[in-house]
Amino acid sequence: MIVNQTKENPLFIGIDGGGSKCRATIYSAEDGVIGTGVAGRANPLHGLSQTFESIQLSTELALKDAGMTIGDSKDLVAGLGLAGVNVPRLYQDIVNWEHPFADMYVTSDLHTACIGAHKGGEGAVIITGTGSCGYANVEGKFISLGGHGFALGDKGSGAWLGLKAAEQSLLHLDGFAEKTILTEKLLNHFKVNDALGIVENLAGKSSSVYAKLARIVLECANQQDEVAQAIVKEGAAYISELARKLFEINPPRFSMIGGLAEPLAPWLDKDVVTKLSPTLAPPELGATYFARQQFGGKAS
Repeated sequence: MIVNQTKENPLFIGIDGGGSKCRATIYSAEDGVIGTGVAGRANPLHGLSQTFESIQLSTELALKDAGMTIGDSKDLVAGLGLAGVNVPRLYQDIVNWEHPFADMYVTSDLHTACIGAHKGGEGAVIITGTGSCGYANVEGKFISLGGHGFALGDKGSGAWLGLKAAEQSLLHLDGFAEKTILTEKLLNHFKVNDALGIVENLAGKSSSVYAKLARIVLECANQQDEVAQAIVKEGAAYISELARKLFEINPPRFSMIGGLAEPLAPWLDKDVVTKLSPTLAPPELGATYFARQQFGGKAS
């Protein structure tokens, strides 16, 4: 190992868990990356056991990447930013977990994303990935919107785009909706020939499965398919309005993160795009900042 750690000055690991993946990064005191690892989704709304498994696996991979052993996790202080922990019951389930760390501090992925995006400063952030949500923190005031999970919310997200594409394709195949190239694209994607083939591949599946269709929706929209364009425009209009609600407390910076942040930007309203600033650091570093603050408060 190329790091020195003590109980007074431990190493910190930041963990960002969402609907598609869980990323863990071990940082030095100077915010340098020592090791990182990626595992499957870690959203307790979709199962606690999988969430814990993904946290542990991503941590083990980060430790391995850092040249450390799995047993070294007991010397790490962890900051966890997880989707779904805005639900009090799930937050308590995570907090009560017999975790492998020296200490563990839990908050929402929105919170840690905002801290990271503005490198510890105040601001607003919208996550547009598998799900969608917004958060702003300014002078003690905060706004947290969305993040209600698929399929109750997450409008404008990858999962929502995929769901709408499947709905329109099935309506088209049954003769209730106008023709769209989404239908052919989805049939080819799943390697099936009819509506039941699409249903068989999607019925009861997770948000991450639907989110994989978002790329197809955006491709079709860019090819001037009117049905795909209508879906993307509706989702983008929601994201634009979400941003405006965050702007009500005048955040000094505004960023968007997630797999759809870049491809969705051209579809957003101009007044929102003009306020966009680049993210300064990833959510894992935001989770580390959060853990350092909580650990420092506990020590004092």
